[in-house]
Amino acid sequence: MRRFEADVLIPGRGEPITDGVLIVDGDTIRYAGPRQEAPDPDGVAPVRVGTLMPGLWDSHTHLLGGPPGVFDYAALFTQSPALRAARSTRGLRAAVAAGVTSIRELGGLGLHLATAVEEGLLGPNIHAAGSVLSVTGGHADAHNLPLPWVRDAGERGADFRMADGPDDCARAVREQLRRNAKVIKVCASGGVMSVIDDPIHQQFTDQELRTIVEVAALAQRSVAAHCHGKPGIMAALAAGVLTIEHGTYLDEEACQAMREAGAILVPTFTIIHEMRDHPALSPEVTAKMAAVARIHQENITRAHEAGVKIAMGSDLGASGDGPASWGRNGRELALLAGIGMTPQQVIEAATANGPDTLGAQAPRSGQLRAGYDADLLVVDGNPLADVSLLADPARITEVWKAGVALKRDGRLLDAA
Repeated sequence: MRRFEADVLIPGRGEPITDGVLIVDGDTIRYAGPRQEAPDPDGVAPVRVGTLMPGLWDSHTHLLGGPPGVFDYAALFTQSPALRAARSTRGLRAAVAAGVTSIRELGGLGLHLATAVEEGLLGPNIHAAGSVLSVTGGHADAHNLPLPWVRDAGERGADFRMADGPDDCARAVREQLRRNAKVIKVCASGGVMSVIDDPIHQQFTDQELRTIVEVAALAQRSVAAHCHGKPGIMAALAAGVLTIEHGTYLDEEACQAMREAGAILVPTFTIIHEMRDHPALSPEVTAKMAAVARIHQENITRAHEAGVKIAMGSDLGASGDGPASWGRNGRELALLAGIGMTPQQVIEAATANGPDTLGAQAPRSGQLRAGYDADLLVVDGNPLADVSLLADPARITEVWKAGVALKRDGRLLDAA
């Protein structure tokens, strides 16, 4: 049992507590609240800290393990999954150093690496989608590879799975469920990093989207919809998806539809900010990135002002230390503050709102509350005064996951 006494205890949802106490029993929080109401376990020496808060949830990530500095879907099909997984382990360590204790991994190697983390590999909890579902020629199709290669790889469990027609869509969802995916990821609109398709265009038909959501719901899985354009956003919401990823072309009607549906927006500012001027992008992708960057912040600001619920997601997935690489996850919080969110709202988006993106699969996580997982951070400074502190891994001095220290005194420890 451990007892933390904090100058400021930030619960994740709700008002901060000055002079707070957190008691951890094994992997679970036993008490979180004011010091004067805290029990006093016999023989437990208190540890005094400055700011204590829940571990961060990054609700949109990718464990891709591609070559460092290369942004090409083809590499994900042509390189060994073992090599890519080895590269990704470095990213998992970087995420922990940045204070991320849980991720929603929306296409990549997450289903495989989740098992490795459970077995002791240092990394955040991974709630993975398996393969991203895409129409042929859609956002998650490798347009510069022969189509039979892409289809065959998807059916064997690669990062992307082509699905055309309601029957094939149902089969594709069931394949991910068979792999124990905790969420289903679908590309409801075109994308930016893919070569040919248009981000504004809807891709899956209304019936295909309804089938995907229906089959996922039978197993109590939520659906995350990659959506830039309004047609895809509206179709995805009508089908019953839980989260809209990116939301670039949201307007007032779409914001109202999100509120009425109880859907959650994951804006992913970081990937746009880090990639819009990247020299490694093709001319086609660079042009699409510039068009999206011009309006994304304005429309996400509109969504926040309209009361749409927001969860933090960075869309990071690159290997190495360059742009869009793991460990830069906390930059998303400062960018969320840039649309007018208060520090407390930003922290809620990055903690308590994260599990909500999993619907019925949500763990008791993201908040400092009795009965919740003991995932927590000790921060050098008060992020309620300056939320950008959380963008600097050096200011996150301790990271605990399920009551086990993964980072102490600014240094990563062995997962065991």
